[in-house]
Amino acid sequence: MNLHYSKDGITVAPVIDTSHPKKDGLYPVRIRVTYRRKLCYYTTGKDLTPEEWEMLPTTKARTLVAVRKDIESSYQIVRAAVEELAASGGFSLDTLNNRLKGAAVDTVNTMFRAKIEELKKVGRVGSMLVYDNVLKGLERFAGAHIRFEAVTVSWLGRYADFLRKEGKTQTTIAIHLRHLRAILNDAKRLGAIKEMQYPFGRGRYEIQAGEGRKLALTLEQIGQIANYEDGTEATAKYRDYWLFLYLCNGINVADFVKLRYRDIVNGEICFVRQKTERTTKTRKEIRVVVTERMQAIINRWGNPFRPDNFIFPILDGQEDAMRRKHKTMYFTRAINRRMKEIGERLGIGSISTYTARHSFATVLKRAGNQYCLYLGKSRTPRFENDRKLPGQLREGGTAEECGIINEILGIWISCNSIMNRYLYARAIPLET
Repeated sequence: MNLHYSKDGITVAPVIDTSHPKKDGLYPVRIRVTYRRKLCYYTTGKDLTPEEWEMLPTTKARTLVAVRKDIESSYQIVRAAVEELAASGGFSLDTLNNRLKGAAVDTVNTMFRAKIEELKKVGRVGSMLVYDNVLKGLERFAGAHIRFEAVTVSWLGRYADFLRKEGKTQTTIAIHLRHLRAILNDAKRLGAIKEMQYPFGRGRYEIQAGEGRKLALTLEQIGQIANYEDGTEATAKYRDYWLFLYLCNGINVADFVKLRYRDIVNGEICFVRQKTERTTKTRKEIRVVVTERMQAIINRWGNPFRPDNFIFPILDGQEDAMRRKHKTMYFTRAINRRMKEIGERLGIGSISTYTARHSFATVLKRAGNQYCLYLGKSRTPRFENDRKLPGQLREGGTAEECGIINEILGIWISCNSIMNRYLYARAIPLET
């Protein structure tokens, strides 16, 4: 646990206060701020024995890991307040005390900035950017000093209306509110707000979910996309990348760009979703059979084969987390731009990388498969356009379209055993 800040004569660090033992033999953990030889302490709400404090940085014990995270969160809150005041040129222990009341941060803004700094430190750039965007929306609505007691049920309703007037969809509004709720949950845990002040939950403010977008394609449409040509290499490349996303269990672009040749084991690509690797109790590895079409895409557009090489030339391995995020976003936009053109020319409508994932999930549901397992989800997702069943997809279509659809049908079959591999190889030809 390397938590130590020192700049401009100000130091911040967590310490165990052995001079004030409690009746149960534990000692309080506090955040100590030192400035001009004066000390100020802020409680974390956590108590430990000296032995537990010594083992805290490296322990893997679940209870102590949770304590460590809480202490880190408290440290980040105090540090963020210190840095903000120091940057403004108005730092003193008195102004810091006005900003921090006991364990509590007096504004939502400061706690958001602490969360953003925490996410930046661990390289979770995607989440960091979301929190930063939510904070900007909050400050457009209520200013740079939003006190916790101001966030009431009626305040949340006005905030949602404000975002709606800005043109935000209900899905986006829900994202903003969920991240604000996460901050308030931390504030409640740290004692910044009491349970009776907490505005979310049944009988209080309940976040409305978005309606979802009807983006699932039929297998015939995917076949048309797979065989679309306009004579340009760029179209062929981004079409193939999109198709690979689909065939690879609707893989997210963030996971796609990180695939390496060493991830291909016995003819299967093995990966763990970046989005869920920190949020699920068990590590869910997704395995995808490399079909002939996927191998052809790798052969055409992939890097030279070496175990440590990325399969596709999007990243070079030298990027930091921020640069990797920017490259992934740029690559996603490039695919979406080209696929939108293809969708319009085929009369399908707008197509994106999200369409690939949603279409794969819907195909699995129509096939009656265990889609949560394939997608690496912990719960059943929602689906749209579910009226058409697989049996209805066997009529019509060119031979080329039927060929790609036949390959797509192969991914319906679980491929975790030799028998399943045999079944995959013997996928039933479609009727024409």
